Amino acid sequence: MSRVRRVAKGIGEFLTETVGEAASELVLTVLACALLGGLVLLAYLSWSSSPRLTLAGAGLLSAVLAHGAWVRSRGPDRSRRGRRFTAVTGGAFSVAAATAAFLLVYATECDCL
Repeated sequence: MSRVRRVAKGIGEFLTETVGEAASELVLTVLACALLGGLVLLAYLSWSSSPRLTLAGAGLLSAVLAHGAWVRSRGPDRSRRGRRFTAVTGGAFSVAAATAAFLLVYATECDCL
């Protein structure tokens, strides 16, 4: 009898884990599609409001992310000058890279592209 219980318990754990993984994949995919849709809507509304301001903001954001990538690639800075700006741009680059990776992995699975 204990052998049957062990097998049933193992099957139950397997099914619970499988359903949990499928549900989490679904939630992450829906979240990625919503994030992608929100970014597209933000770009559309920004462009329809003011194309010049949109391009200026995109240029500024690109410069900040490029500086952050440069900061992350060169290693830790030993000087005390500009630490706060360096930390902000490095953090912004890290968040943007993580968001891009998230969208690349999960948004490609949905049919929203």
